[in-house]
Amino acid sequence: MIDLPEQASDAFLADKGYDADAIRADLAERKIKAVIPGRSNRRVKIEYDRVLYKQRNRIERMFGQLKINRAIATRYDQLANSFLGMVHLATARYWPKFVHAA
Repeated sequence: MIDLPEQASDAFLADKGYDADAIRADLAERKIKAVIPGRSNRRVKIEYDRVLYKQRNRIERMFGQLKINRAIATRYDQLANSFLGMVHLATARYWPKFVHAA
């Protein structure tokens, strides 16, 4: 998944499951900032950008809200266009709540 984007990203936001030295070394080699909190059993605590990590949490919550819609969670639509249309409808449904909260 890390190699998929056509354009290299500035930061890699992930949860504690991705806290491995090999992943961090690969990201450092490609000059990508690792925003991954360290696991609790790590001997040396690792610093990470907490503000940027909070943005990851907001994205995760948004996907959680979208997956409440059964058609999106199970992907009933066979065509990419119809699935994307359903994602747009579900996003429009939650957009007023997001704008009002902000």
